Amino acid sequence: MSAFPQEEAALAALSGIDLTALSAPTPTLAELVELSGLRRIHMLAWRDLDDPESGGSELHADKVAERWAAAGVDVSLRTALAPGHPETARRHGYQVVRKAGRYSVFPRTAMSGAFGRGGPWDGLVEIWNGMPFFSPLWARCPRVVFLHHVHAEMWRMVLSPKLAQVGETIEFKMAPPMYRRTRILTLSQSSRDEIIELLGLPAGNISVIPPGIDPSFSPAGERSPHPLVLAVGRLVPVKRFDVLIDALIRAHDEHPAMEAVIVGEGYERPALEARVAAAGAGRWLRLVGRVDDAELLDLYRRAWVLTSASAREGWGMTITEAAACGTPAVATRIAGHTDAVVDGASGLLVEDPHDLGKTLASVLTDTELRTRLSTGALAHAATFTWEQTARATYLALVNEAARRKLLRRPAPSSHPGTPQ
Repeated sequence: MSAFPQEEAALAALSGIDLTALSAPTPTLAELVELSGLRRIHMLAWRDLDDPESGGSELHADKVAERWAAAGVDVSLRTALAPGHPETARRHGYQVVRKAGRYSVFPRTAMSGAFGRGGPWDGLVEIWNGMPFFSPLWARCPRVVFLHHVHAEMWRMVLSPKLAQVGETIEFKMAPPMYRRTRILTLSQSSRDEIIELLGLPAGNISVIPPGIDPSFSPAGERSPHPLVLAVGRLVPVKRFDVLIDALIRAHDEHPAMEAVIVGEGYERPALEARVAAAGAGRWLRLVGRVDDAELLDLYRRAWVLTSASAREGWGMTITEAAACGTPAVATRIAGHTDAVVDGASGLLVEDPHDLGKTLASVLTDTELRTRLSTGALAHAATFTWEQTARATYLALVNEAARRKLLRRPAPSSHPGTPQ
């Protein structure tokens, strides 16, 4: 997958090598690293996979960094401290450096970059997750920004009104002017549209690079003998698990044999468990917390359908993980979900989250519909790989490096005979 049509021109400008001399028409990631010379890449993220509230954004960063490291890139990831974990760690071939607290990590990282500590790097990837690191103010190397989605109403879901106002001011007022000349990468066309509309960033600077799916997610074994509905995600307000629990209860009213499992951890768990208990649903609806990879894979394969009531997503990676196992989705029609789900082919999208229960019941009832959606889910999931994602993201940095190199070249003289 090529992220940009000028891939060959960018590499030629950067390396001076004619790509047509290569034996393969499309260079591998390792060849791109060799040709471009971008060998030391620094990534900035709010959290890493060891954080108890890590989610899709952290998984995405890990998968990209892992593949870059395997291709010969020296990758470092700077993030906030994770409770119970050391300040430095080695994961999947790359270095994790944890400094500062959950919120102080942003100014501390910017100050460190401004004073030149930790560099020089050949390239920088900033992951803008609500609060930016303001890399345009201090980064001197080629850089790109990965913005999974706009946070918008999420600020008021998780913060006090005054703090939410600060977050909104930074996201909508302060940050956009600073990032107007930055290459922005996002996961989906629908997220790109929101970034353009809500942040006012130039459309020409925003590229879509979909996430991948680990090949371990694949069909195997038997479906649950009774209707099994699965939901996976962080137990935080934006995921709207309270709404989802109510929808599951309505679906269960029509299918008394149905069981449901919610996988994930978060500070809303006690309130959600109380909601389940108050409804008398504890016998068939279980919140199981975090599970290991093998158990999650087994649940994806056994479930009849995956569901999500989330209010905002950059993509919806659990949807495509389930799809790779042949499990269709019933989810809210929001940016991100509209790309992760091909409505009517790999799953069903609902406008009103309160209609999830009715739609879930229809999928559980209709075997022919469920079979057709399962086939469509497998076909859609087959188009995504982490190799494509890592390669396209690296190419974005290559293009930025080539652009900077070309901009630094002296302009040709307008006077014939003038030495160059």
